Amino acid sequence: MLNPFSAKQRARVRAFFGKPANVILVVFCAVLCVLTLYPLILLFLETITVHAGKEVRATKLAVDAFSTYSLQQIFATSKYNYSQLTFYEPLLNTLAVALTASFIAILFGGAVAWLITRTNLKYKKFISSVFVFPYMMPAWTLATFWQTFFKNVNVGAGTSNGIMASVFGVFMPEWFVYGYFPISLVLGLHYAPFAYILIGGILRNMDANLEEAATILKTPRWRTMLRITLPIVKPALLSTLLLVFASSMSAYSVPVFLGSPVRYYVLSTKMMSLINNYPGQGYIIAAVMIVFGVTILAINQKITGSRKSYTTVTGKSSQISLVNLRRFNRPIAIVLTIVMIMVAVVPLITFALESVIIKAGDYSLSNMTLDFWIGTNLNYLDQGDSTGILLSAKVMKALGFSLLLAITCSVVAGTSGVLVGYGIVKRRNSKLATIVSNLSFFPYLMPSLAFGAIYLAMSTRIPGLQGFVVLALIGSVKYLPFASRSGVNAMLQLSGEIEEAAVIVGVPWYKRMLRILFPIQKSSFLSGYLLPMVSCMRELSLFVLLVPTSNTLLTTMLMQYSEKGWAQFGNAINLMIIIVVLLVNFAVNKLTGASIDKGVGG
Repeated sequence: MLNPFSAKQRARVRAFFGKPANVILVVFCAVLCVLTLYPLILLFLETITVHAGKEVRATKLAVDAFSTYSLQQIFATSKYNYSQLTFYEPLLNTLAVALTASFIAILFGGAVAWLITRTNLKYKKFISSVFVFPYMMPAWTLATFWQTFFKNVNVGAGTSNGIMASVFGVFMPEWFVYGYFPISLVLGLHYAPFAYILIGGILRNMDANLEEAATILKTPRWRTMLRITLPIVKPALLSTLLLVFASSMSAYSVPVFLGSPVRYYVLSTKMMSLINNYPGQGYIIAAVMIVFGVTILAINQKITGSRKSYTTVTGKSSQISLVNLRRFNRPIAIVLTIVMIMVAVVPLITFALESVIIKAGDYSLSNMTLDFWIGTNLNYLDQGDSTGILLSAKVMKALGFSLLLAITCSVVAGTSGVLVGYGIVKRRNSKLATIVSNLSFFPYLMPSLAFGAIYLAMSTRIPGLQGFVVLALIGSVKYLPFASRSGVNAMLQLSGEIEEAAVIVGVPWYKRMLRILFPIQKSSFLSGYLLPMVSCMRELSLFVLLVPTSNTLLTTMLMQYSEKGWAQFGNAINLMIIIVVLLVNFAVNKLTGASIDKGVGG
């Protein structure tokens, strides 16, 4: 039999695959196509596929037949205002919430970044450290705190009074407790640290010569701010606006806690309500969210990739003239400190308090107990479990499953990130490296809930892709962008001569990785392992569609308890999740030496 390849071609192939970087890139190119592009194609096919149940009865077609029924229902059904209520109204709500949250995050985060880097504000170190605290905690933390603090019998389900109504006798109106305002505010406060980190980093490292020149020429401070400082930070502002907008559009946990009680729907919560009975319509909303996410982040890439340069030719000035706040210094510092305590510390105290009261709304010592934590024989409560959460086999099983899932995702994503980083850097500027780099970043463009919908569609067609397997797979793929970027950055810092010396003396590739490259960049590589673990422990949106039961993970168990009104158990589990996440964050900082606010100052 004739060999279709010439000896020269075979030698070229052997030489190509003789380099570990090429093997890594080819393998990951194939794997990532299967795990990212194939599910995406499958999702779009699901939007025009008839599913079992109500869709079969409505269309009178066989299961898996192609039909535009779902598209017509979502986009063009005027009967009972179906399209208006199902798609267009949630879309407008989503856009309104995302825009408002983006502006709150930029105004609050940007203002604090300017105060920390450009003024003589007091208590900088404390404010800088505590400001990033909400970003480290799960997104729903502030939402459940808001609900617990401001709820009352006059709004929403109206089952009990919160702290404000019980202790102070103040009954807040419905628009303040639920709906557009609290969702936008909570998301804005949650993403404000993100804006603070991005804008603060630019302000701290920017060339101060132009500002110094303006000061020498006695230019008013407000004019310097408008004509010099703002143009310099404009790329960071636009980038923050777009990224916070994209994240807010895909948020699920905050709208479900603060919107569902008054039927205020956004795209993510409407998708969840449709996915069981009308899967085709749910997948269409997921596709719309993906299109928005990809478009927004493509615009961001365009802006940050082709922006004008505002730097000067000269070196950076070491003399930054801080604005003297004079008599406003202490009042501003005190107000910021109070806000930080309210946003970062009071929620934890509130969750602890709400987890020990027997009767909701009564905060007297006689109404407090530790039964919800360490109690036994709690059947009389008719809620949650028969034992406290620390003695509950169900809760401990969910905690163990959550930790196992987080560790699995971190090991798979972290190891893949190291290998992808090695391959991309060793073959940088090649087409294959560019393709793998883009594919590894692609999951970041996907809203978490929509990404979960993609894998839900895939799991219905592939046997064995259920339970822990699909959760570990989607978690590893979703968090790969963090790990791969960490791996790329770590490898870029290493000189090629280090590995070349080992190659000359015949050290095998795996030993070069384990004995030379990994130890040198241990802290950078470890962050690629630990960051996915932190993210996975607090994740809800990504897994909520895929868990076999609501008791599988701590986050889904918390949502179940919240929906059923089991407030004490829910608050106890919420506090447990936060403590675990903060402990893992603390471990990340200690092991890697990284701090989320490092580089901003204080």
